[in-house]
Amino acid sequence: MVVEDTQKPTITDNQITTNLNTTNDHADLEEGEILDDADDSSVASKTHSAAVARNPLENSWTFWFDSPSAKAKQAAWGSSIRNIYTFSTIQEFWGVYNNINNPSKLALGADFYCFKHKIEPKWEDPICANGGKWTVSFFRLKLDTSWLYTLLAMIGEQFDHGDEICGAVVNVRKQQDKISIWTKNASNEAAQMSIGKQWKEFLDCNETISFIFHEDAKKLDRAAKATYTIYPV
Repeated sequence: MVVEDTQKPTITDNQITTNLNTTNDHADLEEGEILDDADDSSVASKTHSAAVARNPLENSWTFWFDSPSAKAKQAAWGSSIRNIYTFSTIQEFWGVYNNINNPSKLALGADFYCFKHKIEPKWEDPICANGGKWTVSFFRLKLDTSWLYTLLAMIGEQFDHGDEICGAVVNVRKQQDKISIWTKNASNEAAQMSIGKQWKEFLDCNETISFIFHEDAKKLDRAAKATYTIYPV
């Protein structure tokens, strides 16, 4: 996978959407392209629009965010999660990604999600209800790269069972950070194992990763045991 080496602006978790108003103006620019304010050619504009239209994603995706301060005030679990931005082209993705903080810069306790459009990152969502999640724990040094590789694999439809994927979440925590991929049908063992194995390959991960049913997590919380496990080779 190719990763853009772009300097990110400094944004706190409470300001995660600060620069997104400008994203809409520049999301359609190709990588390395410079916006020429002096160029008012309608022909050039139409040509560029046509070029952009050739880079749609197979699915639209939505970023969601839950800050620790908002979670502390929430009346019910999940009520503080807020919709940040929906994108449907690779240009829009980079426009958003380059204007928000990397996970390692977010406050402890923050959760950042990227889910298929119209799927809410909650157990109660009908599409997520019968699913589960693969989880990998990271030390802060590898968090940002692993999160980016996860996003690129998802939106680029690199998984053989991509239709099973709902989205991914990164949890910023004190001891170890976590990234999870949520799926639709937890009982489909073949699909879940395929997703887990491919994810490990994309991340070049040598750690053990586990899959937990959402239903078990709801009932048992941290006592929930893994249903599927993939060990280091």
